Amino acid sequence: MSKFWRLTGMFLLIGGLSLGGLWMIPTVRERVLWHLESWRVQVRYALKPPQEAVFVPASTLPTAPVLPSPTPLPPTATPARPTAEASHSQPTATALPTPTPTSLPPEVHISGGRYYDQHGLWNYCAPATLAIALSYWGWQGDRTDIGRVVKPFEKDKNVMPYELADYVANYTDLRALVRAGGTLDLLKRLLATGFPVVLEKGVYLRDYNGRLGWMGHYTVVSGYEDAARRFITQDAYFSPDYPVTYDDLLWQWRSFNYTFLVVYPPDREADLLAALGPYADATASYRRAMEIASYEASTLSGLEQFFALFNYGTSLVNLQDYAGAARAYDQAFTLMANLPEDKRPWRIMWYQTGPYFAYYYTGRYWDVIRLADTTIGAADQPYIEESFVWRARARLALGDTSGAAEDVRTALDYHPGFAPAVELAQALNLQP
Repeated sequence: MSKFWRLTGMFLLIGGLSLGGLWMIPTVRERVLWHLESWRVQVRYALKPPQEAVFVPASTLPTAPVLPSPTPLPPTATPARPTAEASHSQPTATALPTPTPTSLPPEVHISGGRYYDQHGLWNYCAPATLAIALSYWGWQGDRTDIGRVVKPFEKDKNVMPYELADYVANYTDLRALVRAGGTLDLLKRLLATGFPVVLEKGVYLRDYNGRLGWMGHYTVVSGYEDAARRFITQDAYFSPDYPVTYDDLLWQWRSFNYTFLVVYPPDREADLLAALGPYADATASYRRAMEIASYEASTLSGLEQFFALFNYGTSLVNLQDYAGAARAYDQAFTLMANLPEDKRPWRIMWYQTGPYFAYYYTGRYWDVIRLADTTIGAADQPYIEESFVWRARARLALGDTSGAAEDVRTALDYHPGFAPAVELAQALNLQP
């Protein structure tokens, strides 16, 4: 072998060993992986822009009645009884109680919590935010304690509010409840009673591609200042004591049906229920959410109207009016398809699964499959176990057992132990 090739081989060996050594340094490896992922996503976005993936319902029902235009209702009005198809159960409707007005202090700040950021780990908003909320009540754990349970697969796109509440119930001495249809006044009343509140909301952030887009986000609200018209939040993405104006928070909160979660110790339950008033009852909160969505769907336009129609459907799903919900979602998705591409909240099905319930329980299995296909296909990495589970259910209903089994296995790969997937796996006699 010539001297040239011996020297070349030696330099390649030294270079390889050096690079291998650098790769063992976590900070170097994390930066390299981040850049590689960023480049990969940029190439994929250029070839297949996700905002172009639009689901347009194609109902399998003989007729698809158009949801009547919601009647404008003032925010304190009693909601109308939901209209259901005769084949679906109709929840008993009762008048929504009007909260008794109480004077609130002009400013509230709740202290005592610890701040956790979500950075350095994949999609860690939910574990970090719940860790902040728990810390106000003396919890001594860390964000990764929560993450190991609620997102065992680190790249899971989202953690649902009920999963956070289940963690509190099963792994702490505290309790948690989830409600919808919240208002700014209710939020201030809870804070004034000493309860920090976890909100699920939509924000515009830049992704790997550098594009500014809508995505779901959790935050803890720990105070408010009437004089400045702003809430104080402990935001795992931005910073501790991050201010958000009343108007901005209302806009952001709308895209998640004004959903909120409250963590509390058992000995403060009576105080919490008193502060919640009619929202102490979960069903009443969904009726209130339906009322708000009805009002907003008839008074807003564009993207805001899309969220209002979507919320209307979600509230009806929780009231078990699946046919009415399906019609509302049909309108919402049709409206979304006509929005400018840069305004489409194409990630919405990462975070909310109401349309799957509505279409599945009205026998529209092909719409379930097409919606799941659109959702999975638009994701840069399809780590959305809920969509795979719902597609599996629809495929099974249509007799596609092998397709259903494949989806169930994928869902369990992306979320080991995910209860709906485990249940389906048992029904299909799949081996672990």
